Amino acid sequence: MFHHAAPANGFLSRKLAKIAIYSDKLKGNRIMVMVESYKEFILKVENEIAYLTINRPSMRNSLNETCFAELNLFLDFIEENPEIKIAIITGTGDKAFIAGADIDGVRNKSGIAHLKNPVLENIYQKLENCTKPILAAINGLAFGGGFELAMACDIRIASENAKFGLPETSLGIHPGAGGTQRLSRLAGVGVAKEVIMAGRIITADEAKNLGLVMRVVPLASLMEETVSVAKKMLEKGPLALLLAKKAINASLSTDLSTGLLIETLGYAMLMDSGDKQEGIQSFLEKRPPNFKGEQKGSEECMK
Repeated sequence: MFHHAAPANGFLSRKLAKIAIYSDKLKGNRIMVMVESYKEFILKVENEIAYLTINRPSMRNSLNETCFAELNLFLDFIEENPEIKIAIITGTGDKAFIAGADIDGVRNKSGIAHLKNPVLENIYQKLENCTKPILAAINGLAFGGGFELAMACDIRIASENAKFGLPETSLGIHPGAGGTQRLSRLAGVGVAKEVIMAGRIITADEAKNLGLVMRVVPLASLMEETVSVAKKMLEKGPLALLLAKKAINASLSTDLSTGLLIETLGYAMLMDSGDKQEGIQSFLEKRPPNFKGEQKGSEECMK
């Protein structure tokens, strides 16, 4: 397993999208590693999974302007590299996943500047709409922008010490990166109002009961459990995952008829894919499928 944290110089360069491929002969693993990494994050890519770890433990992994820029670049990186199939985001240490945004960034930003460029909201929408599945391994406090980031991920797995909150109203503002919208959709309007308007802190077990996280595990088992889920997703057809994600996400903002139409169109596209042919053939031959994510196969279907 290889991980790399690089110097700050040039961390915003588009060269971040470059990768090197190494072969670990002892383990037989194929490993991809960034040639250059980030200032506030640690990036590791192994066996088609990209691991992004925010590395600001002295600040409880809070997000600053550099984090915003680097997270945006990371999303470009995984989109542009077909070798990467899934991403996992977590935080350094055992105290915090992401404990919000740096207070200085909030204090110094004007309303007009936010209206012109709601940076974090845009990045989280980009994360939510990423064509690759993104999992959150929540290893502690997930407050403010950290909770909002987790809610934009496809699957959330939490350690037993995780806690969730949106405390912005204590500062005279309200959540500004999707908190008012995603929390109400995931857990209901009543829960969203209590968390945002009354400052309720949600424990890991409560989050599981509310459907905010899929499972709760001991901290020592968090990454193992998250990777296990990611590996199960790697076994599935990548086109099927992509179109299923788009259909499920659309269900949050469309009426049933429109959602069913989106589902039907996606299903029709998959029926003519090479992945469908491979999936059926491997099932009949009782072997693991070798999906390639190819929109091919209609000729074979017509024969």
